[in-house]
Amino acid sequence: MAEKSFGPLQGVRVLELGSSVSGPFCGRLLADFGAEVIKVEIESGDPVRSMSKRVQGRSLYAASIFRNKELVSINLRDEDGRELVRQLSEQCDIVVENFRPGTLHKWGLGYEDLAARNPGLVMVHISGFGQSGPYRERAGYGAIGDAISGLRHLTGDPDRPPARIAASVVDEVTGLYAALGAVMALRVRDQTGQGQEVDSALYESAFSLVEPHVPVYGKLGIVPTRVGSRLPDSAPNNLYVTQDGHYVHITAMGDSVFMRLAQAMNQPDLALDPLYQTGQARSANEEDLDQIIGQWAVGYTARELERMLEDNGVPAARIYDMADVFKDEHFHEREMLVKVQDPVLGELTVPGIVPKLSRTPGRVVHAGRDIGQNTREVLERLLGMDVESIGRLEARRAIFCGALKTPKSQMEAQP
Repeated sequence: MAEKSFGPLQGVRVLELGSSVSGPFCGRLLADFGAEVIKVEIESGDPVRSMSKRVQGRSLYAASIFRNKELVSINLRDEDGRELVRQLSEQCDIVVENFRPGTLHKWGLGYEDLAARNPGLVMVHISGFGQSGPYRERAGYGAIGDAISGLRHLTGDPDRPPARIAASVVDEVTGLYAALGAVMALRVRDQTGQGQEVDSALYESAFSLVEPHVPVYGKLGIVPTRVGSRLPDSAPNNLYVTQDGHYVHITAMGDSVFMRLAQAMNQPDLALDPLYQTGQARSANEEDLDQIIGQWAVGYTARELERMLEDNGVPAARIYDMADVFKDEHFHEREMLVKVQDPVLGELTVPGIVPKLSRTPGRVVHAGRDIGQNTREVLERLLGMDVESIGRLEARRAIFCGALKTPKSQMEAQP
């Protein structure tokens, strides 16, 4: 039976038809806060299983993003498999999908089809360009949404091609919007009894992050471009190299914070200089200001500089790598590095729960499981199917119940 009874979403059941990152990340967020998430995979596995690094044939990324979920394998290209999805959706509150728009409709799994059986169903669509518009059928990944939103144009140094962050940021932001939309739609469903569709697009999620530049172009026609590590019109807000070759980011654009920075630099008159006294003045003279701060910062090691700025109440941090994160006591104290057990890999570290709720917190119950590991149990529990019926479906490849494993005791007894 389902294992979880915790968090604000306990009692909510989710059918996750999504693959790759955005759909599974949405499902992971819901599962972290107590929703019973049943993830549907093809027999060969979600593409996430081929991403990132692997140990003993197991994807470390999948161990995190599939955590807290029950994993079933159903062939959506088979009519018997599709009928199982229809029946499961009758038992669910939310369906999450990120197929290309129109695909589920062709299979008889569109919102109208499923809502006819379950009027309170919330269906969350995640796609590259949304469920409507001239681009709706275009293939889209997070990087494509990043590119077309204008966000990629702003990323990197001005004398180099647009850079990208080495993480699936747009996919995960879209999954976050999708999870928020699902919870809002559930609130309405609880008030009216009626479900609805949630349309979350990768390009729109990325576009939402360039908000400051939209009214500027609309009113002034200014096209922003890459400025490297600096945040435009917010000075000082940049990286500065230290004596030991590290980088510290200092953010002191507010007048009072800049005064504290000037005190830390032992240059209090800098905050009174008309060239730097106000935020607008500092932005107009940010090149010269960055040079002054840079000449001061390079006289200290990264730790010395960080400590001095902290003592003076100036927001600053050296640039961490993953090794720094794992050593940092704050990450551990805030439970952002959570230990979880995997039957093959043993102890794994996965990212912690965000956000923290004081009364109904989320939890990490278990790592991501094997393909089809819960197929049999879910079909028995939710649909009342017997062993013979499940066996027939598996024999004709409509479902997959997981690879047979030799018990450890038998393996040890073998010569």
